Formats: sequence, structure tokens, C-alpha cells
Amino acid sequence: MELDCVEGDRTAAMHDVPVAVPSAPTVDDQSVEVEVDVEDPAAMAHSANEATKNAAVGEKVKGQYFNVGPRYVNCKYVGEGAYGMVASAKDTVTGKSVAIKKISPFEHQTYCQRTLREIKILTRFRHENIIDIRDVLRAPTIDLMRDVYIVQCLMETDLYKLLKTQHLSNDHVCYFVYQTLRGLKYIHSANVLHRDLKPSNILLNTNCDLKICDFGLARIADPEHDHKGLLTEYVATRWYRAPEIMLNSKGYTKSIDVWSVGCILAEMFSNRPIFPGKHYLDQLNLILDVVGSPSAEDLKCIFNDKAREYLKNCAFRPKKPWQNLYPNADPAGLDLLDKMLTFNHNTRITVEDALAHPYLKTYYDPADEPVCEEPFTREMEYDDLPKEQLKRLIWDETQLLKHRIDSTSSMDI
Repeated sequence: MELDCVEGDRTAAMHDVPVAVPSAPTVDDQSVEVEVDVEDPAAMAHSANEATKNAAVGEKVKGQYFNVGPRYVNCKYVGEGAYGMVASAKDTVTGKSVAIKKISPFEHQTYCQRTLREIKILTRFRHENIIDIRDVLRAPTIDLMRDVYIVQCLMETDLYKLLKTQHLSNDHVCYFVYQTLRGLKYIHSANVLHRDLKPSNILLNTNCDLKICDFGLARIADPEHDHKGLLTEYVATRWYRAPEIMLNSKGYTKSIDVWSVGCILAEMFSNRPIFPGKHYLDQLNLILDVVGSPSAEDLKCIFNDKAREYLKNCAFRPKKPWQNLYPNADPAGLDLLDKMLTFNHNTRITVEDALAHPYLKTYYDPADEPVCEEPFTREMEYDDLPKEQLKRLIWDETQLLKHRIDSTSSMDI
């Protein structure tokens, strides 16, 4: 089976491995029809009342009500996280399938922070390799707002599920890492750190389209400000964390996302995580076992005195040759991997240089790798506010988004 994976005007014919869709969410294209005698006023009134009732109550998805009608119907469970559930649905206006994320954050300040971040960021981003926000739904007043529904494009699977079921060809690996870096270039140009890049946050379709999702842990990295006292909260998945995150209690840069992409690239080579640490120390030791002991120059980038002393006192570990770890991988891909998984974040490859690496020459096109026109600034972070104020800000953001959607819709008419 041959898949045509298109990126702009560039086409890569993918052979050998069809990208199947494990556990892909499905949406029934046939809505339920109620037969009504048009000449029976009582029957027509009953039908109207039922429709109004269903729209008010919503559809039940795994014990939770999705109050997204009447526009969105046929809700089906896709997945869930700490503070939200995702369902697929049919948009009765466009006829297309969508994903709807139900978020119930207002009992916890941290969840409010993450919800506000994701809405603020994604409503301002416009990029092919980043998930969008197509609509937002919530109660008509702020006092009644208990949940927020974010409507996004529906992708068929994610990289985590795909790697559980299939081995990727080198063409697929190359194209997926290119699209990830292309999206990350845009994210970083907006002064945003994603901070939670991992296979489950890389969404895919069978035509090889890729989109980065889940910006709840993202932070602003305004170059005009010193963030060392601010970037302290970090709870992303351990396996994809850069070593400086574990060794320095504060202060990190865009290079943390590059490390995560390196971990994802290694996982695509072998279908297994490269650093599956069981805890903090195990994670660090797994990294050192592969990349080797840090040099004296590398240790200078470790600000934490105790962490630096620990590394100095560790037994010397040589760096393992990448070709021994991944004997079937493309040598150019291993060279890119080596530059991404560099212990010293100061010498780690940047996103821009990674895109220009020979491994990605088939797709590299600076003219088709856009950047954000309006970068975020420190003033757009609201970390220390109480949840009541954060709720108001979430309300304001959804209002802005709804006005933007309504104005766009009126222009299309």
C-alpha cells in the first residue's frame, strides 16, 4: 500500500508500512431521524420539545454529559485526562467530524491556569502542524459556567498509539520529525515553550498529516525578561524531560523541547522509549548511560550546586555509539538524534538548524516554514492569580474567540 504524504507542494511517496489507525474514534454519519406526521401538530410539538430537552441536557459520554447541542451531535468517547474528557462529534453545520474537549477546571487554580494557557495560545496560533480551536462552548453567564468545551479538528490517532502497533519506515520517521520541528519552530518563534512534547501529544491522520496538541503546560519565554525565578512548575512526562530540568530547579530555555523531540525520534527508530526512568534518579542515570558523563564544560550549565557535585562524583560513563543502539536507523537520522540529545543545552541543536539538517533535506523549505507574527510577552502570563480571577480571564478569552468566530462566519455568508 502506498500513501501520499503531502506537505505543501512537496510529496513524499511512503512505501512499506501503511499508517493504520489503531483505536481510531469513529463518528456515525447518519443522525437519528424521528418520523413525524407533518399534519399532526401534537407530534410536531412533541418532537420540538424533545429536541429542546436534548440540547439542554446534552449527550451522555461515559457518564458525563456533553452539552454541545444542537450544532454538535453523535458524541463518542475518545479519551480523557486529569481535568477533561475528549469526544468525537459531528458538526451539523459543516457536516465534518470534530473533536470536543470538555474541561471542568474551576475547582482548582492549577487547572484554571492550564485551561487559560491553552485557550490563549491556541486561539492566536495559525499553523498546519498545530492543533486549532474551531469553536468554544460554555454557559451563557459566568456564574453558570462550570465547564468549557473546546472544539478542534478530529485527528485519527496519535504517535503513541501508532508506535504500539506498527514499525515505521525511515520515510515515515523523517516526515514525522520534520513536521514536528516545523510546528515547533512556529511555537518557539511565538516565545512559547511547549514543555510536554511526547508521542501522545503528536496527533496523526492516515494521510500523514501531523499536529502538535496539548498546550496546558506551555509557558511564555519572553527574551525581554529573566525567567529564572518564574519557570519553576514542571510536571511533564518524565521520560521526555531534558536533563537540565531535573538538575536545575529553575531557569531553562527552548532547548528543552528539542530534547523531547530527540526522545520522540529515538522512539520512532525502535518503537520503545529511550529513557523510561522509574523515578528522578533512574531517569538521570538512564540518560548518562547513553550520552555519557558530562564534561567539565557541560557541568558549567548546571546551576544547582548539589546536582553538580553529584555528577562530578559519579563514575565515568562513556558515550554509547548510536549505531549500536539503533543499527537499522538511517545514519543521517542518527546524526540528527546525536545533536538533539546533547547533555549541554547550550550546544544542543536549535529547531532552525535541525530543520536544515541533511536528514530532512527532502522536506526542508524555509519559505514554507512560517513563524508567529505576534509573539507572546511576559504580560500574557497569569500564574499567581486566584482561581476566581482566572475564571474571569477564561470567560473573557472565550468571549473574544466567540466574537471572532461569529464575525468570520458573517463574512462567509
